[in-house]
Amino acid sequence: MNGPIKPPRTANQQIARAAGTVMAAFIISNLVGLARGIVITRAFGTSAEFDSFNAANRIVELLFNLVAGGALGSAFIPMFTSFLAKEDREGAWRLASGVLNLVFLALVVISGLAWVFAPQIVRDGLFLLVPGSDPVQEILTVQLFRIMLPSVILFGISGLVMGILNAHQNFLIASIAPAMYSLGMIGGTLFLPEVWGIQRLAVGVVIGAFLHLVVKLPVLWRLPARAYHAYLGLRDRAVLEVFRLMGPRLLGVAVVQMNFIVNTIIALGQPEGSVSAITLAFSLMLMPQMAVAQSAAIASLPTFSAQVALGKRDEMRRSLASTLRAIILLSLPAGVGLILLRYPLVEVLYQRGEFTARSTELVAWALLWYAAGLVGHALVEILSRAFYALHDTRTPVTVGVITMGLNIVLSLAFSAWFARIGWMPHGGLALANSLATGLESIALVFLIRRKLNGLEGSYVWRGVGVSVAGTALMAAAVIGARWLLGGGPLVVELFGALAAGLAAYVGLMWVLKMPELRGMIGVLVSRVRRSG
Repeated sequence: MNGPIKPPRTANQQIARAAGTVMAAFIISNLVGLARGIVITRAFGTSAEFDSFNAANRIVELLFNLVAGGALGSAFIPMFTSFLAKEDREGAWRLASGVLNLVFLALVVISGLAWVFAPQIVRDGLFLLVPGSDPVQEILTVQLFRIMLPSVILFGISGLVMGILNAHQNFLIASIAPAMYSLGMIGGTLFLPEVWGIQRLAVGVVIGAFLHLVVKLPVLWRLPARAYHAYLGLRDRAVLEVFRLMGPRLLGVAVVQMNFIVNTIIALGQPEGSVSAITLAFSLMLMPQMAVAQSAAIASLPTFSAQVALGKRDEMRRSLASTLRAIILLSLPAGVGLILLRYPLVEVLYQRGEFTARSTELVAWALLWYAAGLVGHALVEILSRAFYALHDTRTPVTVGVITMGLNIVLSLAFSAWFARIGWMPHGGLALANSLATGLESIALVFLIRRKLNGLEGSYVWRGVGVSVAGTALMAAAVIGARWLLGGGPLVVELFGALAAGLAAYVGLMWVLKMPELRGMIGVLVSRVRRSG
C-alpha cells in the first residue's frame, strides 16, 4: 500500500489539465491583482481610511462566506457532480435551481438587515474590543460597509455559477473572474471622482463583483441541457442534502472569518498601518497559494466527487496522494522564495506615492511570518476538498474550529510577545496564523489517511525529500544572485534572483526526472500545439 504507485492516468491527467488551466488563469488574475494593489496603495498607502476600508470589507466577506462562498461550493459541487456522473442532468439542474433561489433570497434579506443595522454591526462587531477607537473612522467604516453590501448578493450568485461550470470541467472563465473583480476596483480608484476619497474604492468593489458574475454567464448559457426551475426545492432531498452538508461548513467559515475580524481588532489597536500591512502581506502570500493550491483544489474536487459517486475510492486515494505530492513540490520553494525576497518584492510592487519605506517595512515584516505557513495553507486546501468529495464536511470543520480557536489565542499571545521584545506586534498575528494552519494540515493528513485506508505514504515522502533538497538549492541560488546583483536596480535584483532560484529548482527536478515536472511540461506543450 505504501510502495511506488502509478496513479490512474485518466483521473490524474484530468486534474493536471484542469489545474494547469486554473493556474494559468490565476496567474493572469494575480497579475491584475498586483496592478490593483499598486493602484490602490499608490492612492491610499497604509492610511487610516484604507484601514477602515479593509475593516468594512472584512465584515462584507463575513456575510458572504456565512451564507454562500466556500461553504456553498464545498457542499454543492459534490452533489451536483454526482448527478452529472450518473447522467442525470435534469436532476442536476433542478438541484442548481433550488439552491440558487434559496441562496439569492437569503442574501437579499441578510444584506437588507445588514444595511439597516450597519452602525451596530460595525460598532459592536469591530470596535467593541478597541478602547478609544476613533469615532470618525467608525463612521467611515459604516459608510463603506453599506456601499459594498450589494457585492454580497452578486458574489453569492457568481459563486454558485462557478460551481456549476467547474462541475462541467469548465475552469477557464470561472478562474478569470477574479481578474474582473480587480479591474472593477482599479476602475473605481482611477476613474471615479477623486473627491469621493476611499468611497470610490468601495464602489469599485461593487462594480468588480458585477463583472465577476457577468463574465461567466455566456459560458453558463452554452452548457448542455441547461435548465432553470422557478422553485425553492424545500422538499427536494438533494437540495436539503446540500444545506445539510453546508451546516458544519458554515460553522467553520464563521470561525475563520471571526479569526480575521479578531486579527483586525487587534491590529487596529497597534501602530497605524498595521491592518493594511497584514491585509497586503496576506494577499501576497495568497498569490502563490492561489496559483498552486487553489488551482489544484478547484480542479480536483469535481474529479474526486465523481470517483466517490462511482465507488472508486482506491482511485481517489491515489489521485489525492499525487496531488498532495505535487502541491508540496510547488509550495515549499514558493514559501521560502517569498521569505528571501520579501523586501525587494514589496518595495518594487508598492513603494510609491503614499506608500513609503515605512509601509514597505510593515508589509515585509508580516509577509515573513505569513510565508512560513504557505505549505500548511496549500495542504489544507487539497485535504479539505478530499473530505468534501466524501460528503464529510464535519471532520475538516471540527479540525478547523479547533485550530482557528488556537489561532486567536496565539494571535493575542504572539502579538503581545513581539511587542514585549521590541518587534513590530502585527508580525505575531501572521505567525499565529501560520502555526495554527500548519497544525490543521497535519491533523487533516492523519484523519484522511485513516478514512481512505492509507495515503501512499512513501510515494508522498519521496516527493517531500526532493522538495526539501531542491528548496535548499534554490535558496542558495537566490542568496547568491542577490549578493551579485545588489547595489544595482532593485527590479534587476528581484527578477535576477527569481530567475536564478527557479533555474536551480527546475534544474534539479529535471535531473531527477520528477514526473510532476515532465507532466507539467507535457500539458504546456499540448496546449501550445492545440493553440497553434
